[in-house]
Amino acid sequence: MNFVEDLKWRGMLHDVMPGTEEQLAREMTVAYIGFDPTSDSLHVGSFAQIMLLKRFQLAGHKPVALVGGATGMIGDPSGKSDERNLLNEESLNKNLNGIKAQLSKFLAFDSGEENSAVMVPK
Repeated sequence: MNFVEDLKWRGMLHDVMPGTEEQLAREMTVAYIGFDPTSDSLHVGSFAQIMLLKRFQLAGHKPVALVGGATGMIGDPSGKSDERNLLNEESLNKNLNGIKAQLSKFLAFDSGEENSAVMVPK
């Protein structure tokens, strides 16, 4: 079963861009999903995205977990009227390590295979 068929079978796909199945059948493809490192732990809302990357990797493609970006250092306020708190580098690294530990339970980062998962912390 290919990646698109697998997602349809699992009820995880509503629509797909034309040419997607052909691209995925033609060659190993890279896809990324971004995660916000404002905590050292992901929340349950990230689970669907993690499973999508896992299924992608199991289908022979390369998943990239993009963790960070502008929100990585800025952080997320606890209340709507609060100002965002700037994370220091030590806190950010702690969060990145915690997130990679969680993602490693689902994605093969150091498998030695061409489609080993990658975490890009910036």
